[in-house]
Amino acid sequence: MAWTVDILILGAGWTSTFLIPLCEARNITYAATSRTGRDGTIVFEFDPHATSPRQFELLPNAQTVLITFPIKVAGASERLVRLYQQTHSDSPKTAFIQLGSTGIWDGGPTLRPEGHVWTDRHSKFDETNDRAKAEIELLALAPEVPTTVLDLCGLWGGPRHFKNWIGRVAPSKDALKQKGSIHLIHGLDVSRAVLAVHANFGRASGQRWLLTDLRVYDWWDLASAWGEEGKQARWVKELVREEGIRALPRTPEVIGRAMDSREFWETFDLEPVRGRIGENP
Repeated sequence: MAWTVDILILGAGWTSTFLIPLCEARNITYAATSRTGRDGTIVFEFDPHATSPRQFELLPNAQTVLITFPIKVAGASERLVRLYQQTHSDSPKTAFIQLGSTGIWDGGPTLRPEGHVWTDRHSKFDETNDRAKAEIELLALAPEVPTTVLDLCGLWGGPRHFKNWIGRVAPSKDALKQKGSIHLIHGLDVSRAVLAVHANFGRASGQRWLLTDLRVYDWWDLASAWGEEGKQARWVKELVREEGIRALPRTPEVIGRAMDSREFWETFDLEPVRGRIGENP
């Protein structure tokens, strides 16, 4: 008989470096997998085409399974759930959380030619996107199987710090000129969101959520603050003059893309604790 944990993390990557310490601080039992079994994790590598349950037999029973890796193959989301259920028939009813990306809304029908549009979790998205199709498949299992999707914007925290991206994203004035908004969320707030869903799954089942830290950041503003001296800051000074921008950050109406994640934080009675990017990762 398999042992039982509160949360099973499939894919102990960047998110787990925040989630595992938070689980420990809150006395929430967990297990995690990785391809290599590093740091005491369970060796597990999901093959989206495989139908054998053998790998799943090594996993514990769990109240909630968190899927951190992207799924892009048709049928694979349902296959993962069914193979886990098949090998854990003695487990209490397990719920499944898929971490996704707000990229399913980027460039889709929400961004209409007539200009600025706010995006929230109910906005139209690109249904031809492979990850979006996998999310639809997973959510369709509810209510028989409790499932939900947390679509995350730009992730930061630990080694992922915004200031390390500036040179790559804006290597020239022309590249910087094309940049508008960016949305971010810290790994600690992702982890708090996961645990909130875990504790209140009835509020989440069958739903897709959009997660940001409730802010719309301006690339020009951040490049000016975090860019290399004599490059990005100078280019921003020139651009605001050329474009008639009186102060930074530019408003969402000017930069033309903004995401609204209020519904998640209101539904789960939370606030981001690491809203606003800063020196401390």
